[in-house]
Amino acid sequence: MRKISANEDVMTTREAGETLGVAVRTVQLWVEAGVLPAWRTAGGHRRIARSAVEKLMTERQQDLAPIVSHVAPVLYALRLLLVEDDPLLLRLFTGVVAGWNFPVELTTATNGFEGLVRIGEMRPDIVVTDLIMPGMDGFEMLRALKKPGSGFGNLKLVVITALDADEIQERGGLPGGVTCFQKPVNYAELEALVHAYFTEKLQHVVAS
Repeated sequence: MRKISANEDVMTTREAGETLGVAVRTVQLWVEAGVLPAWRTAGGHRRIARSAVEKLMTERQQDLAPIVSHVAPVLYALRLLLVEDDPLLLRLFTGVVAGWNFPVELTTATNGFEGLVRIGEMRPDIVVTDLIMPGMDGFEMLRALKKPGSGFGNLKLVVITALDADEIQERGGLPGGVTCFQKPVNYAELEALVHAYFTEKLQHVVAS
């Protein structure tokens, strides 16, 4: 963590969470992943620069409007986050999702760092991510999400990658429970997987 000078205005994780509108655990995850610069007091408490919180607030307002792939009204729309740095693939995926015959709210991010921010903000049902990206890559993001106590251990995670199985293992492998699709993606199979998860979530919503 970056050390903050004594005269810099700081916030606790609770104050940062209230300001950003997210849970304290989400703030802690962002700190651990380097999304928010912070330091620890002698007593072990995190302190976060107010300027960093305000900067994140400004950034989060720029790209939060989701793309809805179905006509309202709907009982439930699946929240899907796509993390991909290739703008052509982002546009392709957006077009594919728009054609799915069930409601999806699609939000995008371009690297693992931004992906963690979006996850904390929108609490997606499912995350689809590339692995090789500039800055924080997909491997780092997945490990942060699967870290014990992260609060995101049950988040549905899907990888789309050009790496083969050996190359993935050379980079440390994927956490357990992550579904992997090789590029070029079979979008029909991906749609079937997401639709099955949507049906499961919809049944839960109806039952509750």
